[in-house]
Amino acid sequence: QVQLVESGGGLVQPGGSLRLSCAASRITFREYTMAWYRQAPGKQRELVARVRSGGSTDYHDSVKGRFTISRDNAKNTVYLQMNSLRPEDTAVYQCNALWIYARDLNYWGKGMQVNVSS
Repeated sequence: QVQLVESGGGLVQPGGSLRLSCAASRITFREYTMAWYRQAPGKQRELVARVRSGGSTDYHDSVKGRFTISRDNAKNTVYLQMNSLRPEDTAVYQCNALWIYARDLNYWGKGMQVNVSS
């Protein structure tokens, strides 16, 4: 059974940093585009950042220059370094794995809460 296990969420003050991790198991990690999504209360889920198998990245405009997504194929793990956090970054963050050969095959982590508050 495929598992995406997220860690690193929690409470942080505005301007602070967090590093999210998502460890994948039972997939050929290098064959997946890895992404982080978030959903704030009352809002639709949105793509925060993604990193393709070749290493190219995309970011939501609101996080450009503050967040960095990276992947370690040897550890089957994707990271999201979040700096200069703002209250509007508060959301449930979820990891996603999308198979590069078939877009209808993807997996989700359970999600974890990130709260940015003083």
